[in-house]
Amino acid sequence: MTELDYRKSSYSDDAAECVEIATNIPATVAIRDSKRPAGPSLRLLSATWTTFQAAIREGAL
Repeated sequence: MTELDYRKSSYSDDAAECVEIATNIPATVAIRDSKRPAGPSLRLLSATWTTFQAAIREGAL
């Protein structure tokens, strides 16, 4: 199995709470808490992640 390659958002800084995402596995986006990298992660279909991001940008969430 391919290892997830997480990255922080460009909007994050070291003092803030943020999430990290991994998009290096086809059709999958993995999300985790940057403060707990060994903790659980949430995995979504890429299409679900895209819909979620669009809803945030539109102010629906």
